[in-house]
Amino acid sequence: MDGTKQAQQPAPRRKHLFKASILEAMTAYLFLAPVIIGLLVWTLGPILGSLYLSFTEWDLLSPPKWVGLSQYVELFHDSVFRVALLNTLYYVAGVAPGVVVVSLLLAVVMNQKLKGTVILRSIYFAPSVTSMAAIAMLWSWIYEPSFGILNFLLEMLHLPAQPWLVDTRTALPSIMIMSIWRGVGYDMVIFLAGLQGIPQVYYEAAAIDGASTWQRFRHVTLPLLSPTTFFVLVLAVIGSLQVFQQAYVMTRGGPALSTTTLVYYLYRNGFEWFKMGKASSIAWVSFVLIAIASFIQFRTQRRWVHYE
Repeated sequence: MDGTKQAQQPAPRRKHLFKASILEAMTAYLFLAPVIIGLLVWTLGPILGSLYLSFTEWDLLSPPKWVGLSQYVELFHDSVFRVALLNTLYYVAGVAPGVVVVSLLLAVVMNQKLKGTVILRSIYFAPSVTSMAAIAMLWSWIYEPSFGILNFLLEMLHLPAQPWLVDTRTALPSIMIMSIWRGVGYDMVIFLAGLQGIPQVYYEAAAIDGASTWQRFRHVTLPLLSPTTFFVLVLAVIGSLQVFQQAYVMTRGGPALSTTTLVYYLYRNGFEWFKMGKASSIAWVSFVLIAIASFIQFRTQRRWVHYE
């Protein structure tokens, strides 16, 4: 019916509407132009540039030399890259689930109607808005073998002092503990929002049926909170695969490469050794790892994520 009316409109009227729509579209694109240009120049451009550089050898002093896939073949024959890859995967396996579990437990406690919970929420959230470099420096002093407060507390408990950041066996776990501590505040707030969005009628029905506190948590809270858990887990995995500042500030990748991660190895190749082609190939390997991890999580989420 509307199409018939439009067809019956006079030709000058249709022409005027067409010009008005063109003018409206041009005005919209004019306002969007700064964002579009910025996206093309500062985001899409560098992405495509790094993809090209990943197939070249470039040391900033001479023009890039095309080498094709040999850059990636050489990368996977690099023993340091393999160590960095294993360290990164080990870090992800410890930090991502650790952040999810600890932040969920904190959210459950902070969701109780107790005095002082508002202050505690602020205290737990504060590290997540603090500079990672500052936190890394603070924890470096906490982990200091000679005068660090952590070893001082262990000695007070008559326990042996630990080398923490100066031993290959404890360096990466020490960084992982610090990362979990820093990340739980932000995820706790997300879990709190999810918990407060669960209708109380489900808990009342479960209580009437005689369900215990654990059974209500297991069969009511966890299933209804699964979309939030999925969101937090995806972000935790992606963030863990990009770990850099902790290793850079606290250990410089040592001792003996025990805390060298993919992004830190990328930084050393690109900005210390000026191997821009190799650094770009590491960046794209990291991108592929993130894409694979995200794909696996989205494919498996249908088995355990329950939407109302």
